[in-house]
This record gives sequence, structure tokens and C-alpha cells, in this order.
Amino acid sequence: MKRGFSFSVTVVVSAIVFIYFCTVFVFIDRWFGLMTSPGIMNAIAFTGVAFMCVLNYAYAILADPGRVPSSFMPDIEDPEVPIHEIKRKGGDLRFCQKCSCFKPPRAHHCRVCKRCILRMDHHCNWINNCVGHANYKVFFVFVVYAVIACIYSLILLVGSLMNDSQNDKQHSADTFRVAYVISGLLLVPLSVALSVLLGWHIYLILQNKTTIEYHEGVRAMWLAEKGGTVYKHPYDLGAYENLTTVLGPSIFCWICPFSRHIGNGLRFRTAYDRVSTSSTSK
Repeated sequence: MKRGFSFSVTVVVSAIVFIYFCTVFVFIDRWFGLMTSPGIMNAIAFTGVAFMCVLNYAYAILADPGRVPSSFMPDIEDPEVPIHEIKRKGGDLRFCQKCSCFKPPRAHHCRVCKRCILRMDHHCNWINNCVGHANYKVFFVFVVYAVIACIYSLILLVGSLMNDSQNDKQHSADTFRVAYVISGLLLVPLSVALSVLLGWHIYLILQNKTTIEYHEGVRAMWLAEKGGTVYKHPYDLGAYENLTTVLGPSIFCWICPFSRHIGNGLRFRTAYDRVSTSSTSK
């Protein structure tokens, strides 16, 4: 898939560069001094967080979110596949008319990318890419580091301002007033928005849902209640197993950008797997 210039990505990169330089060369320098031990330690720590943020952001942009193989064909007689997602109407297996191929479970067609995406969560304009099976974790980790970086920078901004007021350096503060104002206008809404986004995706991971599945589940729950039954998300394996399914089996690798545990994206463990396993063991 070819992607050209993206205004949204340019805005994000510009904001990252601006906030980084203001944080290190204005906030840290004016609070501690870059040549002091606290200044060096804070500069190294913030640079590390910023580096991981940029690394994950770049990977989320460049990584293929997961494409459906042209040879994919659902095997309805496979005993290891306990459920097959079907169309809302008609009861047929899900088939994409635009791509002319069957859609695996949790796959959806993206109108922007113009192809089917494995375990599609949503199309994100800020990375000019879909968030899907192969890059969901790195997108989530990027949001984690972005929240840490924004809050860290905001703390340094406030501390630097307080230090200036205590030292009564009004004439010096006027020189950097534009940097403080622009940074504050960026950091406050970014910290709030990214924290909300992080909380939302933590909730989704704990439920083992995508954004699309959440909205589909709301409707399915309403229909189930209307029919007198209880709807349960089929991919919900329990909070801890849901975390390891998305972030990896080792807790020490959860905030690392890379993972090799995700599989091919054509089949996912479900709650029905446990039922079939327990029934066969009896």
C-alpha cells in the first residue's frame, strides 16, 4: 500500500520536535541547568522517553497492520475453529465484495486503505495507517510513552515557571514566554486527550475487544437482551490472558515495541476453546 504526504503526521512530528526542544533546552535548563547532575539526569530520562515515543510512532506508521492472504479460505469443517463469523443478514460467511475474498474472524474492510485489515481496530489519520493485528501493540505502546512524555514535560514546565518566579527573573522569563505559552497550549489538551485514549484502549485490551467490536457488541448486547439471552464477547479470555494475548506473554516486554507472539491473525483463541477443552477432558 502506497502512502504519500500526510498533513496529520507532519503536525504530530512538528509537535514532538517542538515539545522536546522546549522541554530540554528551556524547562530543564532554566530549572536545573543542563550542566548540573539533576539537569543531565532529567534530560537523559526525557530523551529516553521521547526516543521510545518516536520509535513506536514510526513503527506504527510504517508497519503493515495485517493483510488478508489472497489464498485464505475458511474451513467450516475444521474442529479447531469453534466459531465462524457470519454476515449480519443471510447467515453466510463474511465475504468482502470490494476485495473479492473471504474475511477471517475480526477482519474488516478499510475504506481509506481500500483493503481488508486483520483484527482491524480503526483507521488512524494521525499515523496515516490502519491500526490492526500487526501494529496494534506498537500503537498502544506509543500512546503509553506519549502520555508519559506529555505529563513529564508538563511537570517540568510548571517547575520551571515556579523556579523563575521564586528567583524573580521576570526580564529573563519574558524572553521565553512564547515557548511557555505554546507548550502549555499543546501539553494540557494533549495530556488529557491521550490519557483518555490510553484509558479507552486499556479497557479494550482487558476485554480483548477492538473499537469496531465494542460498537458491534453494544448492538449485539441489545439484541440479546431483547431476545432474553445474555451476550458474551467470544474473545474475552479473562483480564490477564487478554493482556498477554495483546501485549505478549512476558510482562517485561509489554512496553517494548516489538513482539513475536501475535500469530498470523487468521485465527484467535475464544472462550469456546475452553468449553470444548473442558468437555473433552471429562
